[in-house]
Amino acid sequence: MNHPAIPELKAAIPELESATSAANWSGVGLSRKHESAELHVLGQATYTDDIPELQGTLHAALGLSSKAHANIVAMDLEPVKNSPGVVAVLTAADIPGVNDCGPIIHDDPILSPGLVQYVGQPIFIVVADTHTNARRAARKAAITYDELPAIFTPQQAKAAGSYVLPPMKLEKGDPQAAFERAPRKVKGELFVGGQEQFYLEGQISYAIPKENRGMFVQCSTQHPSEMLHVVAHALGLHSHNVQVECRRMGGGFGGKESQSALWAAAASIAAYKLKVPVKLRADRDDDMIVTGKRHCFWYEYEVGYDDAGRILAAKVDMTSRAGYSADLSGPVATRAICHFDNCYYLSDADIRAGAGKTNTQSNTAFRGFGGPQGAIAIEYIIDEIARELGKDALDVRRLNFYGIDERNVTPYGQVVEGNVLPELTARLEATSEYRARREAIEKFNATSPVLKKGLAFTPLKFGIAFNVTHLNQAGALVHVYVDGSVLVNHGGTEMGQGVNTKVMQVVAHELGLDLCHVRITATDTSKVANTSATAASTGADLNGKAAQDAARQIKERLAKFAVEQHGGDVASVRFADDHVHVNGQAIRFHVLVGQAYLKRVQLWSDGFYATPHLSWDPKTMSGHPFSYYAYGAAVSEVVVDTLTGEWRLLRADALYDAGSSLNPAIDIGQVEGAFIQGMGWLTTEQLWWNASGKLMTHAPSTYKIPGISDCPEDFRVNLFDQPNVADSIHRSKAVGEPPLLLPFSVFFAIRDAISAVGNHQVNPPLNAPATSEEILRAIDAVTAKVAQ
Repeated sequence: MNHPAIPELKAAIPELESATSAANWSGVGLSRKHESAELHVLGQATYTDDIPELQGTLHAALGLSSKAHANIVAMDLEPVKNSPGVVAVLTAADIPGVNDCGPIIHDDPILSPGLVQYVGQPIFIVVADTHTNARRAARKAAITYDELPAIFTPQQAKAAGSYVLPPMKLEKGDPQAAFERAPRKVKGELFVGGQEQFYLEGQISYAIPKENRGMFVQCSTQHPSEMLHVVAHALGLHSHNVQVECRRMGGGFGGKESQSALWAAAASIAAYKLKVPVKLRADRDDDMIVTGKRHCFWYEYEVGYDDAGRILAAKVDMTSRAGYSADLSGPVATRAICHFDNCYYLSDADIRAGAGKTNTQSNTAFRGFGGPQGAIAIEYIIDEIARELGKDALDVRRLNFYGIDERNVTPYGQVVEGNVLPELTARLEATSEYRARREAIEKFNATSPVLKKGLAFTPLKFGIAFNVTHLNQAGALVHVYVDGSVLVNHGGTEMGQGVNTKVMQVVAHELGLDLCHVRITATDTSKVANTSATAASTGADLNGKAAQDAARQIKERLAKFAVEQHGGDVASVRFADDHVHVNGQAIRFHVLVGQAYLKRVQLWSDGFYATPHLSWDPKTMSGHPFSYYAYGAAVSEVVVDTLTGEWRLLRADALYDAGSSLNPAIDIGQVEGAFIQGMGWLTTEQLWWNASGKLMTHAPSTYKIPGISDCPEDFRVNLFDQPNVADSIHRSKAVGEPPLLLPFSVFFAIRDAISAVGNHQVNPPLNAPATSEEILRAIDAVTAKVAQ
């Protein structure tokens, strides 16, 4: 795309020219700019709140509970109704259909029918002439509560036996017998906090009534099909009455997979009752108070190992803070169980997970979806083992890696194939100068009593697919117009991660066109129905394959037509560099398309893809849940001030296995972003509820996400370029969630620096996030242990 006002932008982000011959032409594997990059820079990218409002549009706000667990005894809404600009106030009794927005278990009311279960739970909807008037009025309700006992932490939930669903257990071998035989043992606890998604664009829905009881909802959501179902059920309508559209989101990270349903439903209920368009936009405070976050986890573990550091038996019990309803806590717990092993072979294991029911926001999907919470526990354990043995943690990690031809079956029974970790680890160990830097840090620490440096190397193995098998499907629609231009629609949603750009590249490659001839339209449930969420790192994998299938059908029709017109055989027809090469001739694509139209050749097609060879039995916790594994590793070096707890990341080296990358520029950007986001989760982003259960970290002033100053000056990110062994889209690998595990290296580098205070003789009891206060607590514990 060109724009006369910014020629310097084109110079800064150059387009790669199409190859000049059919022999070497390719539309994938190239670093192409994001399809909306210039719109982002110019401020012309349309988000839901930017859509021009129709005449008569009203604005909604939610009235929220001020108690964590209570029955509503009385509710006086007259002060709300009498507020300036208020048109209507709606309660649960006004919902025409089902009062529920739970994605799996139906335990999540849109509006509380009388029992409130967390501070911030929506009770009523205020509809007014302006957003400000609606929000001000929502604070004026006089509600009388009968308070009930409340549970806030996963520890309290486990002690009380309070769960949103039955705890899960995966057992392999005989872990108890293996544990008893082990010559060495380590036992302990760990707490890893949750994380706010902190998307730049908050939750928002704009509902517009249509004729014959129709409802058109423009929504910032990762799951338009689920929004359609929730809205249809809430309004008592069939699905074909509802249309949901999303052109792009200003970030999602999982927070707009299921949790956008509340906002879509509330806006639609108000629009349906009042028969006018209604917009519901959450302010940052309301958004953070109402919505769920990444699950915090509390771990109790016991591991047996030998004198070399090889794990012989592993037992872990993970309890998450699920919140007041199930939401996606079940699948999150499942994925945590399936990622506890991370990169390591466990011959005998007892892995348990419970989703603790608490009187807090109902926690939900977040980039990694339980995988990071599962994997960090085994990394913490290996870090403990290495320090107990006086060994370098990298050596202990390498000793426990999955093998290539043996020791390669996971606790849930899937064979680990395409394991590139040994080669990847060796490469990063060399390029990061790990051994030399380890020696230099030891010398530095020996002469530095206050500042201590730490270094850590952590690997990752991450399974790609939805744990629920039927969700691994996607559809797409491709139109070729008579001028040769192409329009694509698919079921994935764009939240800045570049899925649209990758799908465009796939279609351009299939039809032999330059990317400028392909355009993506908004995700729309009336075009591609019954789609899965854009989540689990499957966006490009699933939708790329579906779009490729649609484009291939069109290409086959055009190839057959070209042979009919110019001779030759269909198998030799090639589409490349904007031409169709047939029987020694090179015909411009748009010319052939125009001719085909006149001969009534179908120039559009739908495509479909379902990931093969997947299976999962939730009863036995076994199967083949993942299409393939992505791998990676990172090395981080930090310096910690032992007097203040302040720290700084000095250098980070990351090597990520993207397979044959569809777009290296976008993939490297995803790795960089995931690294910083994961670093925030493990170091600065602390969620805090007061004694009454109110979330106090509900704004940028009280919740610290990483800033530009937190990024290391020396940040080296590279892709490990080796084709995927699985038949993924062009042998690429997903790059959404797995890189979030790379900053484990930051956390363990901090722990390494703290350990240096006690000359590495004590395992620091460091929880996450490793805030300055937590670092000082761990330093005090190490100092006290050394003094004994």
